[in-house]
Amino acid sequence: MEFSIQDLLPNITFKTSRSGGKGGQNVNKVASKAELNFDFEASNVFDSVEKERLKQKLANRMTAEGLIQVISEEERSQYLNKERTLQKLYLHLKNALYIHKARKATKPKKSSIEKRLKNKQLHAVKKINRKNSDPDS
Repeated sequence: MEFSIQDLLPNITFKTSRSGGKGGQNVNKVASKAELNFDFEASNVFDSVEKERLKQKLANRMTAEGLIQVISEEERSQYLNKERTLQKLYLHLKNALYIHKARKATKPKKSSIEKRLKNKQLHAVKKINRKNSDPDS
């Protein structure tokens, strides 16, 4: 499923608050921490199967109301933190919706089995040759 950040915007709400961390005296005055809440249930971008998948994969990011929450306070600017939350949300959604290919079981080739057994035999012969054959010395 292909989607862009623009497709998600109608169902996104932002909340800002004061951020800890770098910023000096400015940190006490400016609300630079950005909190993004995405209502994926109300979104037309995903079908019901994808919504169930998101519910399972992103359960640890969900609020009690069923919204996906992403927080950023790394930057000093509120705008940059909002941009970062959008990027994080996009990555979380992409990763949650990605379906891994099933692994096909394979058998080792005959030549690799022979090679392994030959190396094993050589190693055994080497160890036998190391043994002291004369018990009196």
